[in-house]
Amino acid sequence: MASTVSKYRPWRVLVPMLLGVVLLAGWAFWPGQSNTPQLGLDLQGGTQVTLLPTVSPGSEGSITDDQLDQAVSIIRQRVNGLGVAESEVAVQGSGDNAAIIVSVPGSVPQDRLVELVGRTAQLAFRAVEAITNPEGVDPNAPQTEEPQVSATPTEPEPTPTDGSSPSPTEEPAASATPADEPSASASPSPSASPTVEQPEIPVQAAENDLNFQDRAIRLDCTYPENRSGNPDDQQLWLATCDRDGFAKYILQPAFILGTQVTDAQAQLDPQTNQWSVSLTFDGEGAAKLATISADIYDNAPPQNQFAIVLDGVVYSAPSFLEPIAGGQAQITGDFTIDESTDLANVLKFGSLPISLEVGQITSITPTVGEDYLRAGLLAGAIGLILVALYLMAYYRALGLVAVFSLVIAGVITYCLFVLFGRTLGFTLTLAGVTGAIVAIGITADSFIVYFERLRDEVRDGKTLRVAAETGWIRARRTLLAADFVSLLGAVVLYVLSIGSVRGFAFALGLTTIIDVIVAFTFTRPIVAILATTKFFQSGHPLSGVDPRRLGIPDPPAPRSAATAGRK
Repeated sequence: MASTVSKYRPWRVLVPMLLGVVLLAGWAFWPGQSNTPQLGLDLQGGTQVTLLPTVSPGSEGSITDDQLDQAVSIIRQRVNGLGVAESEVAVQGSGDNAAIIVSVPGSVPQDRLVELVGRTAQLAFRAVEAITNPEGVDPNAPQTEEPQVSATPTEPEPTPTDGSSPSPTEEPAASATPADEPSASASPSPSASPTVEQPEIPVQAAENDLNFQDRAIRLDCTYPENRSGNPDDQQLWLATCDRDGFAKYILQPAFILGTQVTDAQAQLDPQTNQWSVSLTFDGEGAAKLATISADIYDNAPPQNQFAIVLDGVVYSAPSFLEPIAGGQAQITGDFTIDESTDLANVLKFGSLPISLEVGQITSITPTVGEDYLRAGLLAGAIGLILVALYLMAYYRALGLVAVFSLVIAGVITYCLFVLFGRTLGFTLTLAGVTGAIVAIGITADSFIVYFERLRDEVRDGKTLRVAAETGWIRARRTLLAADFVSLLGAVVLYVLSIGSVRGFAFALGLTTIIDVIVAFTFTRPIVAILATTKFFQSGHPLSGVDPRRLGIPDPPAPRSAATAGRK
């Protein structure tokens, strides 16, 4: 055993370990970088949105697990496009009873988040057949011709459509044109517009027949719900509104689908100082765009236009001035930078395979998050102080080794939380704080196991230097077995759980690994070094290895060097 002790060089282990801690702390606290962990939803505040899936138009059957998984993946990519770290997107339930929970920490506006994650993002390019005024028309009013949508934009005016000048002598009930302004002598019969029954949204048909035209005429784009966005069947004709409600469109079946978009980027036009979204198509989409543009670019307006339709709403309808070869298009509009960025993100990552309805929105204010964090840190500090007091009371000076080991483990843990948040997007949640607090007890248990084995070796009559080594050998197996069980439980919990429970499992697993590292590279060499000092070798009452406190009946009296030499 003496040879074993002589081979161990504690300084060769301790110095690199301390140097590594210094370098790690320097990296975590590098000037100009954030030196605090990224906080999760429950600590820094944020928004949680519950989405209820429904089957998209044109689809059959119930919602499948594959559709849910695809939807979760797309939503996660959209949210990550915001630059928000460690957002959580998870599914609760299955099939038609499933719900998608989106948790986003930080101060992302609710409206923006709901628009981003709830949008199906079904993109289609459709040739424009006709454009008309946004208001609905009374189908019972006298018509001078068949009910068809005009090919040119028109605005409601007080001038009658038959070209005659307005005359107050005409019978008021017979006119289909509303009065320009309220009149005291107006007929008491109600206006026709409020009584027009709105068609079911979306307004679609296999053919551009009279029935479809009639429903298109009755569609009133001044109602916000008629331009809120509804996924449509891209193989059918579509009557819809633009996003501002300024115009109503009759559109042909789609000739390019969103699945043929390979890239989307938000761009700022330096000439107009307006934001837009630039689209790039794959080979098939580029070929279709070139063919359609060559066919209709010389048509009379508006049939030389194509509409960019997102979730059944027209975002822009540019004209083909010439055939487009190159496979690129642009969505324009009165976009802000956030709107253009979000639109580019949803188009880049594709449309959702299912439609989503917003079920519930929950907000956590930063104040509440700060209260949670303060409570968690207070609980951790109290736990650490109690553990330190117990160790020092029971193990005296030897307990200081455990306290410094806990400090080293805490520094490493904090630095890794900072670095993981900075590089990997890891966020610290309240459950993670709980996991770190639990780890204090696990780490302290490792020290207790080692110290008890060391004291047992001293009771057996070994010198402290030898006992430090043999006690470690006996404690090592127990320490590794206990930490392995804790780590295994953390890994299983992380893999099988969702939400904040994973934060607990991650923190527990990380601190368990740190416990092993600190025990091998700090606690053991420190004890080995202290075992060579006179204070501990003499069994001082405050050392923690006092023979009398260990129950050794007649400890051998220390011998002087001269006496030892005569022997």
